[in-house]
Amino acid sequence: MFLARSLFKMSSHNPLLRLEQRASEADQIIEYLKQQVQLLKEKAIVQASVREEKKLMVENAKLKNDIEELKKQLLEKEKKRGVRAVAVPSTDNSVECISKPTPPAPSASPAAAVQSSPPKDESKKKKPEKKAPSQEDSKVDVSRLDMRVGRIITAEKHPDADSLYVEQVDVGEASPRTVVSGLVKHIPLDQMQNRMAILMCNLKPAKMRGVVSQAMVMCASSPDQVEILDPPSGAAPGDRVTFQGFPGEPDKELNPKKKVWEQVQPDLRTDGQCVATYKGAAFEVAGKGVCKAQTMSNSGIK
Repeated sequence: MFLARSLFKMSSHNPLLRLEQRASEADQIIEYLKQQVQLLKEKAIVQASVREEKKLMVENAKLKNDIEELKKQLLEKEKKRGVRAVAVPSTDNSVECISKPTPPAPSASPAAAVQSSPPKDESKKKKPEKKAPSQEDSKVDVSRLDMRVGRIITAEKHPDADSLYVEQVDVGEASPRTVVSGLVKHIPLDQMQNRMAILMCNLKPAKMRGVVSQAMVMCASSPDQVEILDPPSGAAPGDRVTFQGFPGEPDKELNPKKKVWEQVQPDLRTDGQCVATYKGAAFEVAGKGVCKAQTMSNSGIK
């Protein structure tokens, strides 16, 4: 009875043992195949590198042959032109040929050499003469500023700058000029409309936050206060502002490099009677009177 039971148990366990053995064998086979695949990949990479190296060697050899052929052609052409070849040793112990011009045959006489030399361009020797500064350039005073009476037709806030006005100003020309002024903090907008003023009209036009300004409104100025200069009663747009003792015509346009305005501006001031002056000479419109600030005396002007 015991023997029968043992045989029954052995017969029931054998299929499980066989499955476990086959699973173990399958794992070993899979691992082996992985190793073989990796070896094949490495071999393929090595073979590709070898093929690429051989290809490059072939191309290099071809390039060397092409270079040698071109050298030969160059030497033959230079020989035909009478250029002598000179051998120069190189680092790889080969001989490289470079061209050297054949020296010219000596001339028959010094006189012939002089005759054969090309004439020298005398004009190249002469350096351009520097022009002496004209009297107008050397004179720097208020007469070089184009000061005119103007009428501010309209003024509005600059679209891109809170502190600037954009004005249309009549200065006696065919069309008004556009002027940009930093007066928002000092002059109310309603006081900028239809207002007489003094304009400097020959500054180089400058773009201020995208708007080109073609003149400058002249003002009495201090750190805390600004007042637009008023022309005399009866003055009209375009009337010239002159200065006694400083005759002359203004520049058509001030050259920023000459810094005329920067040199003149420190001497522009209002006097004790609020009259605008340059070195004591009043801003004057001929036959009509002087230009003044409303209340600001002994102040700078800009």
